Amino acid sequence: METSVLSEEQKRQWKEDGYIVLKGALSPEEVQNLTAVVDEMYQELLQKPDAKPDAVLDRRNVMEDKDIFVELIDHPVTFPVVLEWIGPYIQLSMSEVIVRPPNPKDKGYLHTDGGQAMRQLRMGEGSLPLQIKLHYFLTDLDAPDSGNFTVVPGSHNRPFPENGLEEGPYIPEAVQLCVKAGDVAIFPHALWHGVVGNKSERPRKTLIYCYSHQCFRPFDYEKASPELLARVTPRRR
Repeated sequence: METSVLSEEQKRQWKEDGYIVLKGALSPEEVQNLTAVVDEMYQELLQKPDAKPDAVLDRRNVMEDKDIFVELIDHPVTFPVVLEWIGPYIQLSMSEVIVRPPNPKDKGYLHTDGGQAMRQLRMGEGSLPLQIKLHYFLTDLDAPDSGNFTVVPGSHNRPFPENGLEEGPYIPEAVQLCVKAGDVAIFPHALWHGVVGNKSERPRKTLIYCYSHQCFRPFDYEKASPELLARVTPRRR
């Protein structure tokens, strides 16, 4: 009998609330090294002639950019959780770096993943998730309204409104996650989730990794480059 990497409380929260948070999934050294690379990418963005001082960095398919992002594909803390929930016949379908600078005018957003078609799909009892996302936090988010990742507990079991929500992430049921750098939130596509405006004095830096079944089309690439495939391990390949 295989041993679960999840506690009974984590299994309950996943089933009822639709997400969990793994505290300290990344070590302080990993956070420091990843942050240094993300800061370099953000400075490159700001140096572009048309860049605004409060520009948001949203870079996709970062596997091709830096090997440090490749190392997270099968991270020893998070990947066993992915395997337990979605199984081994999977692909990394998206990798993303996001930097959200302070912007008190930002109203944030709330959504589900996969667009209009996937919005209508919710998995039944005992079914594998269609996909799982890991949201790594590189910034301490101790207080609300700091660009916090926001979720609506239990929403993975009900339809998202076709016309969206006027209040966005500020509906009463929404929960802003107050986390530490190194924590990671894990959630399926159907969970209502998003981000609130960043009214703090510092940028919020995060990474998002999406895993889906091999029969799915990847989100942010058509196929991995030969150069990337040549430098990764067999499992990552």
